[in-house]
Amino acid sequence: MAGLRTVGAIALTLVVLALLHTPVTHMVAGAMAAMVSTFAIREKHVRGQALTLALGLPVALVAMSLGALLHTRVIAGDAFFILLIFCAVYFRRFGDRGTALGLMGFQVYFISLFVRATVPTLPELYLTLTIAFASSAIVRFAVVPETPERTLGRMREAFRARLAQLVATQTELLDATPDQLDKVLDDLRRHTARLHEAALMIQGRLEEGTRDAAAAALVQRRVAEAEIAAERLGVLLLNARSAERADTLTLHLPNAPVPEPASPAEGARREDDATMALRRDLNALHLLVTRLSADSRGTALAHVRNRLLGYRDEENLPRASHAVQDVFRGLGEAARSVLGLRLALDGPQDESDDAPETTRSREEFEAEDIALAGVQEETEEEDTGLQRSTTRAAFQVSVGSTLAIVGGEFLSSQRWYWAVLTCWVVFLNTASTGEILVKGYRRLLGTVLGVIAGVGLAGVVGNHTWTAFLLVLVFIFGMFFTAPLSYALMSFFVTAMLGLLYTLLNTYSFAVLVLRIEETALGAACGVIAAVLVLPVHTDRRTDELLRTVLARLRDVSSAAVSQLSGGPAVDLLDMARDLDTALDDLRRSVQPLTHPITPLRVRRQTARYLVALLETCAYHARSLAATAELVPYSKSVAADPRLERAGRRIAHNIDVLVARVLDEDAEGEVESGASIASMLEDSGSGVPRSGTVTFRVLRHLQRLDEGVAGLARPLGVPVAGREDRKAA
Repeated sequence: MAGLRTVGAIALTLVVLALLHTPVTHMVAGAMAAMVSTFAIREKHVRGQALTLALGLPVALVAMSLGALLHTRVIAGDAFFILLIFCAVYFRRFGDRGTALGLMGFQVYFISLFVRATVPTLPELYLTLTIAFASSAIVRFAVVPETPERTLGRMREAFRARLAQLVATQTELLDATPDQLDKVLDDLRRHTARLHEAALMIQGRLEEGTRDAAAAALVQRRVAEAEIAAERLGVLLLNARSAERADTLTLHLPNAPVPEPASPAEGARREDDATMALRRDLNALHLLVTRLSADSRGTALAHVRNRLLGYRDEENLPRASHAVQDVFRGLGEAARSVLGLRLALDGPQDESDDAPETTRSREEFEAEDIALAGVQEETEEEDTGLQRSTTRAAFQVSVGSTLAIVGGEFLSSQRWYWAVLTCWVVFLNTASTGEILVKGYRRLLGTVLGVIAGVGLAGVVGNHTWTAFLLVLVFIFGMFFTAPLSYALMSFFVTAMLGLLYTLLNTYSFAVLVLRIEETALGAACGVIAAVLVLPVHTDRRTDELLRTVLARLRDVSSAAVSQLSGGPAVDLLDMARDLDTALDDLRRSVQPLTHPITPLRVRRQTARYLVALLETCAYHARSLAATAELVPYSKSVAADPRLERAGRRIAHNIDVLVARVLDEDAEGEVESGASIASMLEDSGSGVPRSGTVTFRVLRHLQRLDEGVAGLARPLGVPVAGREDRKAA
């Protein structure tokens, strides 16, 4: 949508300027100004977008005027450019509007350098900028309108489609042969990851796309529930593929129940019946997901929902192995999450065809909403002074740009500004030296490939002005479309587009494109030098901060979930689980410099990957615990088990030890290991958890979470008490 909006604004600007017989140079300036005035605005509400666009025009006029006035005053022009860069970065602290106005000022000043604006040409350039901003407004508010409600609606449909894809893949998993299993598992992982991405996108738009904060929080909870339920259903299906295996969690215990033997014929019949029922009900779940809209009603749909929700009761489960019965329970919870998501998005529905199971689920949602209505979110303290990210980045970019100007002048007194632009860009959306280094490398790679493409395109286009402009529009759309996917690919489209713009300005040559590579390399190098020398944020320190945050969030979720499973007070567990997911995503981005193929530190790369993989496993089991614990306070069929509180103490203690070691390498403490969670519950004297109890359902998640947390000890260099004792023995 951003690409279409930008391309539309540029096309409209070019048409108007062509009708006014504007010179090609000013048409290039108008196209670039339309692009900037469109993509710079990130505010969610239409009124805010209009105000920012209105304020952006005088900012652009001033920037163009100063660019023309300082055109012949090298030292004064360079000094002002550095001051402008500092202010543009510093103003990011004032939110989306400050970021947009700063970006417009910087980019329009850059445009003045690119088209070599002079004082006599200012009147025409003023008209060009006005037309560009007006075209941007027309396209934004009339042709391709964007409102929070429309955006949230598109994201809702995207989430529904991703959820339906995941359920369809899970159905394929049920019947996959050994030869097909690897492909189906790859599809399952990919669709699970895309569902998670869609959930995070919705989270970022909820407050603007819903009527109030309470409604936003409700939708966020329901989206999280649906994501967790779908993810858990996939894991349960994988377990069910080996349904004949023994329960390895409790089989070693002295009082564990022994599975009843069945005749081969009876076992085969049960397996066939269960498989047919699973296939039928997975297709039924897929139907519920694809019909997830206010217009999807009917008795048949209600009948399907009633049947799936019935699996939340033990007496409605078919005769099958424990693993297969777990899948049916997972189907019931997935159907419940779909119902909750529909209620949150569309409000109350017709209840005339509800079965008792569906009525109970609705009552649980109502009780849950009432209980969590008064929960207040904690606000985090912001950094101040030089510790604030915008202030630090402003000084870093200013120093790097100064170096880029000096070095760029040695390469070319006419196009030194390309080095400054690269230095500016590599600092966008980066938080550490390593991230800046990787981004600079990707920009250089994309620039080299773009130069190669630009050489070929320049020869093909020749003097065909409108063909060049048409290709520019295509490349701009490609730039926006690929930006979230690959920064190198985006840089490729930018450089190829610039090659066409040079052709339009009659300044194209192979030497100019080679100079573009040199200036890009110089700008990236200056950015890295500034990041290293000026208020540096080293990758190790940044990663450690985010790792502590992830571990703290993991402890919060697991401890609160175990407390609620043990009969403790109800809290907003799914919101805490979402905070854990967000922190883990931040950590993944932060370790990219450590896991990138160009890093020479192979051991650290392997350690970082291993650490993130373990944390992802722990986060999954913590989310599953949270989803199950959410049912306890409001459910009539799932009861709390006080014994679980003891099982959660070891996990909480071990996470505290890990956090202490990340904070201080000399911190003392050992990770506790030893008896399994199931054994700890057996030692309490209450026997092995029975199938169908909440304890039995969360036992595997507790055990895997305990193992995962203990596994984090090795890469973090924390001793494990149980292992040391065994070695001594």
